Amino acid sequence: MAESDKNEFEGLSTQRLEAFSDGVFAIAITLLILEIKIPDSETLAHQSLFHYLSGLWPKYFAYVFSFIVIGIWWANHHYVFKLYKKTNHVFNVLNVLFLMTIAFLPFPTAIFGEYITEDKHRQAAVSFYAVGIFLPAIVWVTMWLYASFGKRLLDQRLSDSFIQYLTRMYLLSNLLYFIAIIVSFFSPLTSIILNIVLTLLYLLPPKKPEYS
Repeated sequence: MAESDKNEFEGLSTQRLEAFSDGVFAIAITLLILEIKIPDSETLAHQSLFHYLSGLWPKYFAYVFSFIVIGIWWANHHYVFKLYKKTNHVFNVLNVLFLMTIAFLPFPTAIFGEYITEDKHRQAAVSFYAVGIFLPAIVWVTMWLYASFGKRLLDQRLSDSFIQYLTRMYLLSNLLYFIAIIVSFFSPLTSIILNIVLTLLYLLPPKKPEYS
């Protein structure tokens, strides 16, 4: 392989990766609503439709919260991919793993919405959900550390201080998500609140890139 061809191959564009990722995000975020079922006539024979719909509030909460979580990951995916100038095989595989965790999230969301109100299963449901939220974060920081090491895949003009800022932020968020998992074994409600606060923080506008 000629040197010019080799350099071109190793500097593949991220556009196809973003397009594929958008498709996975769209599917995952759509799957969330499928867990909220329409009642059949047998179910409504023992209760009113209003009572049935109002009793679904845990599933509504799980749906809305996970929708926001996936939406934030989608927005951050687009944000950080503006910082990546090329990709390679390892990075592609890491991105696939990240998308796998996103596609997995509807499952712990369904468990969370189904069992959050049951004392017997609440702790397990919250812990499983906290793990589901943590998985994208751990793969995300792995992707960033790989791509940012020596500015391997980043825009070379980015300042070192900006790269260090994002690294600290991603590592800190991973630590807090992990703490939320540990806390869930002792206080499920505190774990939920911690995850909500972390999610709301990610709703804030991201820092503008700084160039040297």
